[in-house]
Amino acid sequence: MTIPIWVYAVVVGIIISALMAIKTGREERQLEQEDIEREGEIYMMRLEKEKEARKGEHATSE
Repeated sequence: MTIPIWVYAVVVGIIISALMAIKTGREERQLEQEDIEREGEIYMMRLEKEKEARKGEHATSE
């Protein structure tokens, strides 16, 4: 009993598809992580500016 060649082609196609899905998922997670880090840096800079502005207001009000 021999297995037809198209069965091998289908199995190879499934394996390639799975590998590509894994690769794409990793790339998307990495891009999301970079975006999260960038947004965090922007937020921290905004907090620092606000802190300095409050510190300046507090110094002028005394």
